[in-house]
Amino acid sequence: RGGCIIVDSTRKGKRFPDSMAKTIPIWCCVLNRAIQRHRLRAINQGSGLNSETSAVVPNGDAEEYSGSSNWDSSVHLPVWVLETEKNAIEGHIEEWADLFESCGADIHSLALGLQKPLRPLWISQNTRIWLNEVPDHQLWDFTPIILVSASASGAVATQRTASEFSWRYIPGAGDDEESWARGLTPTLFWKHSYDLLDGGPDLCNQLVADIVEKDRVYRAQRGEHSPQVIVKHVKCSRHGLEPYTGDHTIIAQPMNSNPSTIAPANTQYSNGGHVVFWIGTSNLAVGSTMQDGLADMDCILNCDSTSRLPPSSSEDSYLELPIGSKDERFSLLNNLPKAVSFAKKNLIARRKMLLCCQNGEDISICVALAIITRLFSDTGCFDCGESFMRRDVTKLEMRKRLVFICKYAVNARPSRGNLRQVYGFLCNEKEQLPC
Repeated sequence: RGGCIIVDSTRKGKRFPDSMAKTIPIWCCVLNRAIQRHRLRAINQGSGLNSETSAVVPNGDAEEYSGSSNWDSSVHLPVWVLETEKNAIEGHIEEWADLFESCGADIHSLALGLQKPLRPLWISQNTRIWLNEVPDHQLWDFTPIILVSASASGAVATQRTASEFSWRYIPGAGDDEESWARGLTPTLFWKHSYDLLDGGPDLCNQLVADIVEKDRVYRAQRGEHSPQVIVKHVKCSRHGLEPYTGDHTIIAQPMNSNPSTIAPANTQYSNGGHVVFWIGTSNLAVGSTMQDGLADMDCILNCDSTSRLPPSSSEDSYLELPIGSKDERFSLLNNLPKAVSFAKKNLIARRKMLLCCQNGEDISICVALAIITRLFSDTGCFDCGESFMRRDVTKLEMRKRLVFICKYAVNARPSRGNLRQVYGFLCNEKEQLPC
């Protein structure tokens, strides 16, 4: 209906977390400011508006949108944010909008899809709403970003006691389940809740491991984790890796320029719940760990040490790297040289390559970022790293390539710690190059 609802909680006893009080409102303003700039540029390009400009500016009326009154790009923060902090945030908006534009974001698509500026609204457990006073959403002059806080305003850490066990309850502390759940899902927990609770703290970890493993075997035997996947490869040019020209050009747009006219093509294929994302025409794809049905792949770089080697894979077409979880701090940094070397050898042979990890959202994305930054030029062409020798390694360049990857791998969620390891690897590679 032309809006979205975001739910979050806070563990500090506040009504709203900082993500809702500041981060999301800042992003709304930055997006609005970038779209406003894009619309003004489209208008100033000439009095004769083409069809593309008319789509960005509603009704093709340039005079109707001549100032900021028709597109609100101001900062909207909750009333409890101090005026001094609000002024400090407003002073950085232009700078942040510049950074957003410089990283290669697809602002043109945003301008086409967003007909009204974004504006946050805050809803907590203390909010009172009279539905008869809420206008129809079509009458609003903004796109609502409704921020719902699930925390009670006076929530504090409380002591809970049951039989011989007790624990402290902290609101909002369960949103990082990947660091403590050990693979246990909500469905599995409720299915085996009595066994887990009866086992107590001493047997909890072992019981969870047994439950997760039995569930994995159960689903694997029924094909849920080993579907026959046929991966569609994005159309390449006659030379295999170079960009092609057409209605759905993907990587022909240089990474350093504005990709406003580039629309992603069919970059993903799904079967049995698994999704593979092709990164432009780079011959690289990212996805979650899959053990069978990869006949269409020439080679696999498996970053999930818990999966097994496919029976049909050879050493030249399969590499398994022991890149672990958050507990192993530098495993990604230590294994990136092998990953890039393996990728370089297969990309030279023009092989299609899958980068996979357990969830396809973090480690595989970071490995893809390292490969594309190390072995590809600014225009997205594989050059064995020649352009890498001529340019400096900066966080801005990394950010541009990460944005480029996220255009296709839409489920990407690389962690900040892993991105730091990628940056450290690239800096080390640069230092080892001859002057």
